[in-house]
Amino acid sequence: MNNSVFNFQLPKNEPILMYAPGSPERIALKKELERQKSIQLEIPLIIGGKEIKTGKLGKVVMPHDHSHILANYHMTTEKEVKMAIEAALKAKEIWSNMPWEDRAKITLKVADLIAQKYRFVLNAATMLGQSKNPYQAEIDSACEVIDFLRFNVYFANEIYKDQPISVDGIINKTEYRPLEGFVFTVSPFNFTAIASNLNMSPVIMGNSTVWKPATTSILSNYYLMKIFKEAGMPDGVINFLPGPGSVIGKEIFAHRDLAGIHFTGSTNTFNLFWRQLGENLPRYKNYPKIVGETGGKDFIVAHPSANADEVAVGMVRGSFEYQGQKCSASSRAYIPTSLWPTVKANIGKMLAEIKMGDVSDFSNFVNAVIDEASFDNIMSYIDKAKDTKDAEIVFGGKGDKSKGYFIEPTVIKTNNPHFITMEEEIFGPVLTLFVYEDDKFEETLDLVDATSPYALTGAIFATDRMAIIKAYEKLRYAAGNFYINDKPTGAVVGQQPFGGARGSGTNDKAGSSLNLLRWVNPRTIKETLVPATEFKYPFLLEA
Repeated sequence: MNNSVFNFQLPKNEPILMYAPGSPERIALKKELERQKSIQLEIPLIIGGKEIKTGKLGKVVMPHDHSHILANYHMTTEKEVKMAIEAALKAKEIWSNMPWEDRAKITLKVADLIAQKYRFVLNAATMLGQSKNPYQAEIDSACEVIDFLRFNVYFANEIYKDQPISVDGIINKTEYRPLEGFVFTVSPFNFTAIASNLNMSPVIMGNSTVWKPATTSILSNYYLMKIFKEAGMPDGVINFLPGPGSVIGKEIFAHRDLAGIHFTGSTNTFNLFWRQLGENLPRYKNYPKIVGETGGKDFIVAHPSANADEVAVGMVRGSFEYQGQKCSASSRAYIPTSLWPTVKANIGKMLAEIKMGDVSDFSNFVNAVIDEASFDNIMSYIDKAKDTKDAEIVFGGKGDKSKGYFIEPTVIKTNNPHFITMEEEIFGPVLTLFVYEDDKFEETLDLVDATSPYALTGAIFATDRMAIIKAYEKLRYAAGNFYINDKPTGAVVGQQPFGGARGSGTNDKAGSSLNLLRWVNPRTIKETLVPATEFKYPFLLEA
């Protein structure tokens, strides 16, 4: 009998490889990029551990060279969605009854496989399929994936240890049951780490999932599925369903055993999910739990006391890393009049050095946006800025989709703090700024708080401590992740749990135990060692 009490220690964050010229990791990654570019995969559905080919095909292309096909993938139909639900429910019976430390060991093996055997495979797939430079891929598809997996084991350990008080004659405990049913996971294109965590976070707590990956990240997500399998994940615990959301959602939302939704994507889609849940509520065995991280209109506010060099770097990195396609990317900024000339000059110098192009050229800081629809949408906002007296293009403003979906890092200056590019999410390399009078700092903070329906990330740059305190207080609900003298991107698992409220989601903080708690259905158990044999309480007795 295994009577060990497992206690998984707090892990350390995975070290970031830097891919400097001549380094072993650079050589290995270059080799893997060439290998993946030279082949064309056929990607099936994976249901109950079996590869299924529907014959209804879509293409996976490189955003920076959209004529290059990396893979053809099979798309699901209603039949396969039903199969996936059945497989998930069947697998959950085995998985949820497995000792939790064995679930943890499989999770940790996934992390080690990615850290050692498949690091460059997963990074190369993310670079080619999602157009990330090597550093952006490394911090995503290597480090953050690994961190989520290792820290989730630790967080689960801490949750299971949290037990109620027992007293003389009574033993109490809390059982952290998985949800009753299956979890529907919907992942975005921009982070391979999110795709992994949306599934593995419920799974570590004993749940099974039906997974709809984003069409534009299928390559890296398919490799994830293969790694899960190699690590010993039982068949059917995670079911991989590429294909149209309308087809998949129709079956998912009508099923009585839908227990939860783990989502990252657009606010409009998340709102649609809420409506569909409400319309189908009488069907469900339980109230489904819904966890979502959605849009953002993330801000940088500079106080007159701020260091202009630091502000400029924060704006360039925060807005243009991964082409601004991060939920946390800064897309609006508020700069005092006294700092603007220096900030502008510094931004100009950096943008003049930034190169844009193919991910295989490691000298490129900026690569392509994800697809043609995204390109057209982003350029439509830039065109609005060109066609109004309320704004001017300070830097960038050009795009070219002839070979890849390339858009220059673009800085817009507006004299209208409610100009459309200050308020609406663009999800591209576009930063709009408003220059305010130095003595209007507090009024500007009110403006920041009221301008956007979102509340994901934001940053304040200042050396004046009272200004920092003022911003901290006034912007208390304007951002779920708030940064002081740093760019509003780059949350690290275990250090800055991530998520926002208002129109940015349910703020269930991926990268912490708060998220894992959403995937359990606790049961409290009381055992009385010597039960009462008399119904009367002392107050009923006569003196």
